[in-house]
Amino acid sequence: MYEIRKNIFRSFVGKLSQIDWLLILSVLFIAGISFLTLYSLDSDKTNYVEKHFLRFTLSIIILFVVASINIKFWYKTSYWIYALVLISLLLVDFIGLVSKGSKRWLDVGPVNLQPSEVMKIAVIMALAKYYQYLKTDDVDKPSKLALPIALIILPFLIVVKQPDLGTALFILIVSISILWLAGLNLKIFTFGALSILVLAPLSISFLKPYQKNRILTFLDPDKDPTGAGYHVTQSKIAIGSGGFFGKGFMEGSQTKLAYLPEPHTDFIFTAFAEQFGFVGCLILILLFIFLISRINKISNNSRSNFGRLLCFGIAFNFFAYVGINIGMVTGILPVVGVPIPIMSYGGTAMITTMFSLGLVLSTYIHRDENIL
Repeated sequence: MYEIRKNIFRSFVGKLSQIDWLLILSVLFIAGISFLTLYSLDSDKTNYVEKHFLRFTLSIIILFVVASINIKFWYKTSYWIYALVLISLLLVDFIGLVSKGSKRWLDVGPVNLQPSEVMKIAVIMALAKYYQYLKTDDVDKPSKLALPIALIILPFLIVVKQPDLGTALFILIVSISILWLAGLNLKIFTFGALSILVLAPLSISFLKPYQKNRILTFLDPDKDPTGAGYHVTQSKIAIGSGGFFGKGFMEGSQTKLAYLPEPHTDFIFTAFAEQFGFVGCLILILLFIFLISRINKISNNSRSNFGRLLCFGIAFNFFAYVGINIGMVTGILPVVGVPIPIMSYGGTAMITTMFSLGLVLSTYIHRDENIL
């Protein structure tokens, strides 16, 4: 028994030595920026930094464990993981926790799990598995589109019902990116885009009042500056006041005086921008660009279609997260409650992010493995 455990440990250490440490380094730098920003917001002794550090530590362990597991295992279990997450999404409707009018979480003991966050990765895994051995000529066949469309639409409709339109659209966008890389004909994308434009006016009538207000606020933020437009207005004031070099560490007036809502979650980029200005934001964005480029490089070097699609989906996931969050806090996009990866305070988002990076590193470590 001792020898078996010793061999397992050696195998684990050997695999870790093959990890892309530049990717890990970029994650650690972004996490460091997150800790600094949360520390500057911790004036009311809410212990954001301690809680975030514990979540990050747990998540980074998950990353290394997932990375050490052979990519063949993740390929074989992709549908099972998707099914498990889909069931948890359905359970939310029956035993989910309600917060701010939405039912999105499951109580799983030490953490409140948000299945919709996990579904963003589960649907990527399922689609990557489906297109592993599908021939390019068969991608556009209606019979071959039935399963991937079902894999996308099912979680989309469930998440919309919660209601969480932002996450639902996120799942849709990331899934479509997988279909595009798999080789789906451009004509189908064009037809889908035109259909969405035609149905958009009708779909607005099904939105909740607060969701309609978000769209109206996006179109005219000054219409209700103390109500629906308050978040965006205060965010733009904070970012603008940061100037080129920022006001300095712990000197952000908008955050210190509590004018900026949710500065530790969705608007943490704003809190950082106010303190460190344009230069700080540029450094942070470059770190994310570097991280995404490393994931994309691993995708390009993968020998299997599964690994290539999986890593591309995760890279696009990061790109969409960062782009939508920054667009949201600067008023370029509507406020949809999308956190920024690694930086934003939140348990499920952090664990899901690190799990996805573990999958990327598993692809990298086992890049020479036959997927079967």
